[in-house]
Amino acid sequence: MSLIETAHAKINLYLHVTGRRPDGYHLLDSLAVFAGAADRLIYEPSGSPLTLDLTGPFGMKLADDATDDNLVMRAARFLAEGTDVALTGRLVLEKNLPVASGIGGGSADAAATLRLLDRAWALNTPQERLLAIAARLGADVPVCLVQRSTRMRGIGEQLAPAPALPACGMVLVNCGDAIATPAIFRTRNAAFSPEAILPAAWPTVAAMTADLARLTNDLEPPARTLCPAISMVLDVIAALPGCQFSRMSGSGATCFGLFNSEEDAGKAADALRREAYPWWIWAGSVLRERV
Repeated sequence: MSLIETAHAKINLYLHVTGRRPDGYHLLDSLAVFAGAADRLIYEPSGSPLTLDLTGPFGMKLADDATDDNLVMRAARFLAEGTDVALTGRLVLEKNLPVASGIGGGSADAAATLRLLDRAWALNTPQERLLAIAARLGADVPVCLVQRSTRMRGIGEQLAPAPALPACGMVLVNCGDAIATPAIFRTRNAAFSPEAILPAAWPTVAAMTADLARLTNDLEPPARTLCPAISMVLDVIAALPGCQFSRMSGSGATCFGLFNSEEDAGKAADALRREAYPWWIWAGSVLRERV
């Protein structure tokens, strides 16, 4: 019997680089939320060694990565370590999210693999161990494992509750340019930022965006330098009817706009599509509950 897990897009509403450890890893403070846009991972049991097939609109961009070193396959191996489970079956990754786009696509896929195979193999792995495995796989994998609005600190492994979010809509736009995160950090030459001060809840979109406007994505300026199309995308999003706030997510190049409702976001995305930009565009709501 096939099992399915959904890997939702992760969006950083702000991202402060707060320091750097002696080992070179940067320390971050960020608020991550999740959108309805998602990859889909399917597991089909079999007695054969575990394989990974890629489908979906962005599957071909990962074709060369469908190897044992792929994050999905590494997640499977890490999960099986110390157990008597056999690494068998077939995984199918329906890749709907742009690759290397700052919305946690690969991290979300790895996290979905942990959730999916933990169910498929009936391991009942404690959450603490799942989070430890996730941290081995990458900075965004722990937050993608819990897949709910979360405050991230440290190198991504320190997770805390997020402020309660108001209902709101979101538009995501990706120009198609992939940006390597290490290059962003090498290009960045600004001072470190302090951790944000956040309320327990935002009652309205206006209250949330007012606070977000006082914060930054510290990776946006170097990303704009390396990928000038980001500036154009942000200008276009900010000019959409009903847009309350716009910013780049993560290390880019995906940018987002916040709207008062999912309906407003959908209308803005429709207007954007009529302009026939060669961009990936998604509209929907910010997910307020765990998915």
